[in-house]
Parts: sequence; C-alpha cells; structure tokens
Amino acid sequence: MKPTHIEHIGIAVKNLDDSILFYENVLGLKCYAVEEVLDQKVKTAFFMVGQTKIELLQSTDPDGPIGKFVEKKGEGIHHIAYAVEGVAEKLATLEQKGVQLIDKTPRKGAEGLNIGFLHPKSTGGVLIELCEDPNKK
Repeated sequence: MKPTHIEHIGIAVKNLDDSILFYENVLGLKCYAVEEVLDQKVKTAFFMVGQTKIELLQSTDPDGPIGKFVEKKGEGIHHIAYAVEGVAEKLATLEQKGVQLIDKTPRKGAEGLNIGFLHPKSTGGVLIELCEDPNKK
C-alpha cells in the first residue's frame, strides 16, 4: 500500500471553540480552517505541525460517529490518516486481503479529500483513514 505520509491525526473533542483556544494559546499553533462536514455530522478545525495536520472533530449530532465516540470513550485521538495515491484501488486491494472496511468506496471528507476508513478490528484497534487529494493527480 505504501502511504506517502501521515496526512493528519484526528482528535475528538467536546467543544471545538475551547479546543481551538488551547491549541492556539497553549501550544502556539494557528487554526487555518474550520469546516462542517454535514454527511459525517462533524465540525472540524485544522492546525499544521510541521508537515502533519491535526484535525479537531466536534460532533454536530450526538448520534453521529464522533458523538458516539465521545460518549463511549471520551475525548482523545480518534484516528490516524495516511495519504495514499489511488484510495479506491487501495480499499479494493485491502478488502481482497481480508481487511474489514468501513468504506468500500471513497467518500468526500474535510478539505475536499477522498477518504475511506479501515475498521479497527482489522488494524490492531486503530481507526485508520486513507486520504487522497483529488487535486494532486
């Protein structure tokens, strides 16, 4: 599969505004984008740390994936996202290898990326997201 780099680390939070203040005022980072992804029932905020992004995720619906995660596990690291080329092909190959997928085909994520998630049951307990920037082809 060979990811090119860690695209971002997703962190589930209860309050996006409070979390943004922490990352800006305590860690000295600058939030460069806030975006709502309606179909995922989440609002996101992004920060750059070197070449890697930190994505804060606040649920916009308690029944959404982040709402359920925070209810069950509390705030914290939600997923690690790897940049790949050809996310659709990677998902198909992984499924053929027996990896349990959450997404069998890519969908649109924050920042216009094509994304697909691998189920933690197949990845040693880590939710893995594959990301592809459709503008970098």
